[in-house]
Amino acid sequence: MEFDTTKTVLVFLVLFGIIAVGTFMSPMITSTVMMVLGGLAVFGMLTLFLGVKHGEYRAMR
Repeated sequence: MEFDTTKTVLVFLVLFGIIAVGTFMSPMITSTVMMVLGGLAVFGMLTLFLGVKHGEYRAMR
């Protein structure tokens, strides 16, 4: 399967949605849940960006 931008964003959002639902079901305060999800979103986007750039680097060599 080849990943393009649409598939990559869709898979990212599905995985983040699964994590978000699990986090909302935990017995934490809502403000804590929102902080955790914000951090997860930033970390996920950074990791995705670095992974894409590494894949581009590997594909060029």
